[in-house]
Amino acid sequence: MTEQPTSFERPQGADPAEARGAVLHTPKAPGSSGLPVQARADGTPSGPGTATPCGQGQDGKGTQPPVGKGKEPPVNGPEHSQPAAADEAVGASPAHGGPPARAKPSVGEHRPRPAPEGIPPQPGAEQERTPGGQDRRTGRGLPPGRPMPMRRDGDRLRFVGAATRRIARGLDLDEIVMGLCRATVPTFSDAILVYLRDPLPVGDERPTGPVVLRLRRTDRIPEERDTDGVLLPPAFDPEPEPSALTELSSLTTELAEVRPGGALNEVLRGVRPVFADAPAARAALPELLGDGSEALVPSGQHAILAPLRGRRRVIGAALFLRRPERLAFEADDLLVAAQLATHSALGIDKAVLYGREAYIADELQRTMLPETLPRPTGVRLASRYLPAAETARVGGDWYDAIPLPGSRVALVVGDVMGHSMTSAAIMGQLRTTAQTLANLDLPPQEVLHHLDEQAQRLGTDRMATCLYAVYDPVTHRITIANAGHPPPVLLHLGGRAEVLRVPPGAPIGVGGVDFEAVELDAPAGATLLLYTDGLVESRLRDVWTGIEQLREKLAATARLTGPDHPPPLEALCDEVLDMLGPGDRDDDIALLAARFDGIAPSDVAYWRLDPEETAPGQARRLARRALARWDLEDLTDAVELLVSEVVTNAVRYASSPVTLRLLRTDVLRCEVGDDVPQLPRLRQARADDEGGRGLVLVNKLARRWGATRLSNGKVVWFELNRA
Repeated sequence: MTEQPTSFERPQGADPAEARGAVLHTPKAPGSSGLPVQARADGTPSGPGTATPCGQGQDGKGTQPPVGKGKEPPVNGPEHSQPAAADEAVGASPAHGGPPARAKPSVGEHRPRPAPEGIPPQPGAEQERTPGGQDRRTGRGLPPGRPMPMRRDGDRLRFVGAATRRIARGLDLDEIVMGLCRATVPTFSDAILVYLRDPLPVGDERPTGPVVLRLRRTDRIPEERDTDGVLLPPAFDPEPEPSALTELSSLTTELAEVRPGGALNEVLRGVRPVFADAPAARAALPELLGDGSEALVPSGQHAILAPLRGRRRVIGAALFLRRPERLAFEADDLLVAAQLATHSALGIDKAVLYGREAYIADELQRTMLPETLPRPTGVRLASRYLPAAETARVGGDWYDAIPLPGSRVALVVGDVMGHSMTSAAIMGQLRTTAQTLANLDLPPQEVLHHLDEQAQRLGTDRMATCLYAVYDPVTHRITIANAGHPPPVLLHLGGRAEVLRVPPGAPIGVGGVDFEAVELDAPAGATLLLYTDGLVESRLRDVWTGIEQLREKLAATARLTGPDHPPPLEALCDEVLDMLGPGDRDDDIALLAARFDGIAPSDVAYWRLDPEETAPGQARRLARRALARWDLEDLTDAVELLVSEVVTNAVRYASSPVTLRLLRTDVLRCEVGDDVPQLPRLRQARADDEGGRGLVLVNKLARRWGATRLSNGKVVWFELNRA
């Protein structure tokens, strides 16, 4: 069923809640039952009980001239008003008793005009105006920008439909509350105050503690201005006084506690909107607004208090206010307020649930990825992660950096198929498995083999790609194994970017595939870039085109800093992400950059000791000479004692030569390796025990210490701060 627009409606297709300026009630003069009888063009009387055909103006014709091109309703104009061209066509003519046509007054002219005989004025009501500034029924002059009344129930229905659509468009809490304010001011009220529970309950959880309402947002009709920027007085008030609606926040309290058994609690439990002059509302408003309620709320039915009830409970309240000079609310306006409050409360409930889901997704992704990157010796690290979209904040891309024995570090980047919660969960399991395998110091190809077995145990369709690399800062070499992942790019110190030739391999989860590792040079000053396919592949370009663009981007960035200085690592990551265009974000992006500093050969001392009784004394002498060469004599006593204890424990059980290595970096690191897989543990020796005190001394004197199991034994290490 389609309703035809009448002379006081806006054209078909417009949204009544978008512009701001219609009133939802039929204005009626005090003490008057309606407009007096007027004669139609055909001579038949037209009174309160006689309907005027749709689109019929005072000239008696059933048609209206078309709306002129380029004319738009005023910014604060009527919500359901007719365009200016149509207003001119239906103006009163002298032949039918109306006033003669006049030119449009200049801006700022607000002189009242005499009403035609036979039509009494309606004080306090917002009137429909002609372009000349006259009311169409009374002929009185009105200031511009005032809302126009709705004279039928259909107007209310159309307004509620448009307002609820605007409220429903919001996704988050602020958008929904703003939609409620903008849809009702000034169309339904002159001002609105929205209170919400603090904190807002989520889902079925039951908040503890007292119920507190916080003022979330206020809105009101702004002061009117003419085209020259001069402030104009509010309508129907030639000499206005300061209104309470102009300072809503200063007259109300920000927090209102809902006391059990109080008047505000009873109104909120009633759920239905009530007029402010009702006894229950009069007692509840001081609790909600504070001491400024009397100055803020006009007398009579000029305010409506509407509880906001969500799916389970009341989550807030909305207060709709009209100025004293405007017509009061009617009984039907309570139904309108109820509809607005219901749609707003349900939207707020959904927004809170959506916000909680987004928070859970963010926390899950943040937990799955490293919180901070380690700082291994001889390498600097930087990383970036970008989700596929704001609505899909979790995915299967991950990166990791795992310190290994011998000052080495494992660099890992992987991509699980899809970008959902399931993909993130699988990614977390694979990342944990990779960390466990790395701690066993397995070769890269063995790590990928065990990851492939783990993916098959998780499910038949659990597919992922992964690249695993191990960097040794002492030998300046890197060992890489690939499982169907895009190849890494190595940026040399001179500015040359090279795509490393690594056997691609099959993705993880295929099963029954052997992986191959290659060992490459990693010169000092070079930067290795590991990434997922979301960086180089999209619907607009294939993966190899993206890899070539990445290589060119890295080379161009390196040329900016010169051949002798590598680009800053963090800035380099940002420059890489800047290569993404508007249509290049189809997948998650994980990025891991490693700058190889290495350890100079002059800072490394390495020996092999036979497992004999003389090995501890020999280890002390070798360590003393190395410290003297490095000008670290202050550490001689502590190093000799700790090296003696660790080497003694190693040669007691070892069957092959024991290795001793000293590394001078920002700290002094000592590593002792043997072929016994059992790890030592710290224990408290009894008074009659002959041993068991060596690790106690290491724990007391060393900055940190640890033991790592290798494929052919173990390494016990400790670090001391350099003086």
